[in-house]
Amino acid sequence: MEEHVGNTNNETSVKTKNNTLVVGLIVVVAVAAFFAGLYVSNLNSDQVTKKEVEEAMAKLELKILQDRLNPSQRPAVEISTDDDPVRGNVNAPITIIEFSDFQCPFCARFHIQTLPLILDEYINTGKVKLVYRDFPIQGAHPNAMPAAVAAECADEQKRFWEYHDMLFERQNQWNKLEAFELVSMFTQYAGEIELNIEQFSDCLNIGRYVSEIQKDLDDGRNYGITGTPGFFVGNADIGFVEVKGAQPFENFKKIIDAQLIT
Repeated sequence: MEEHVGNTNNETSVKTKNNTLVVGLIVVVAVAAFFAGLYVSNLNSDQVTKKEVEEAMAKLELKILQDRLNPSQRPAVEISTDDDPVRGNVNAPITIIEFSDFQCPFCARFHIQTLPLILDEYINTGKVKLVYRDFPIQGAHPNAMPAAVAAECADEQKRFWEYHDMLFERQNQWNKLEAFELVSMFTQYAGEIELNIEQFSDCLNIGRYVSEIQKDLDDGRNYGITGTPGFFVGNADIGFVEVKGAQPFENFKKIIDAQLIT
């Protein structure tokens, strides 16, 4: 799921059926084209190696997944990581760039249910790195911008990910608080992870990183982000697959595995 203005159930049902038909057609045509190409290749060589078949099938699967998860098929754009927090090996071959909102319940679901699996299989093993970029939907989530600022203030003291995890895990504690209570709660969190409270409070009270967060918002809109969470998975050489919403781990796994082979 993704946090944005949704469609009616009937519209969603019709779109789902249409998307299923389109995906099915794409699969049939792509597979037919693949084997036709394989046959022609066979005419010009002694045999097709197992590695060549695996690489070709990985590219085919990646294309099908991209068509399914990014049906708008916008022209490819260069996706920047900016200078935002990175989780994992900075030299990992695949990057997940996430645009997220700390007050979004679907973002919390991703971070609590799906991210631990990605961490275990890909990030902690050096295959993938995660870049977090802010996309607070202020109209729906009035506390999202202050939460983003608080996380940036924690990042100033090199403790972004501890604070990030706490915000998502305790979202129900702070998401409906008024301004004064919110600042007090965020300061309490800072104390729990042993930040310098004076430095953190100064940073939070003046909104030091609002312009940085606004840059993330602007970039996300330029990339076509309309809801959260939104992801781009890939690298500059092979391009990025857009993944919309809190998709299950299996969808991320298929994309990442296909990209690691190409």
